[in-house]
Amino acid sequence: MASYLRKGLIEASFQADTALDGKEGLFLALHEDYDLILLDVMLPELDGLDVLKRIRAQKHTPVLLLTARDTVQDKVVGLESGADDYLSKPFAYAELLARIRALLRRPAQSLPTVLSVSDMEVDLVRRRVRRGNVRIELTAQEFALLKLLTERQGEVLTRPFVTSHVWDMNFDSDTNIVDVAIRRLRAKIDGPFEKKLLHTVRGMGYVLEDRA
Repeated sequence: MASYLRKGLIEASFQADTALDGKEGLFLALHEDYDLILLDVMLPELDGLDVLKRIRAQKHTPVLLLTARDTVQDKVVGLESGADDYLSKPFAYAELLARIRALLRRPAQSLPTVLSVSDMEVDLVRRRVRRGNVRIELTAQEFALLKLLTERQGEVLTRPFVTSHVWDMNFDSDTNIVDVAIRRLRAKIDGPFEKKLLHTVRGMGYVLEDRA
């Protein structure tokens, strides 16, 4: 599969290197400057998710995960480990090229690793959240939700948008999964503090912003 993908990428006018195990892939990722990394999850020597975590400790090169694991939880784990996109096998080569080009159109990764809203700081690399001097402990799913809200602070996010980005599922009007998750997150990031940052926009969705 690696040789097939390399041949296809070269024919599409990309330059591509190939690593056949996790250790070699990690070495190349850390010592070369790539515009994008295609990373298989199930690799010999070193698992793809371990490779991803070690890359993220040092670099922010866009990473597209390729894997046969396609459950929602698998996707959550991959994205929470630092992947920029996720493609399940088997996949159409045309879709892979489209996702590659979409990732490459993103601005260069000079993005901040710590986002802030008022007195709250969200460390995307260390996955830590603080308000002032208070450390806030979040579950992986709560952190994913807060990350989305923080990256789009000031924007009203609808329930369908949140479910598709955090849970990778279509919105079901009969489910209250978003409302429950927001309530739990709000209890942690707003409950103990006088200033509230997570707001409900009636009939529309939710927004994270400093309204002082």
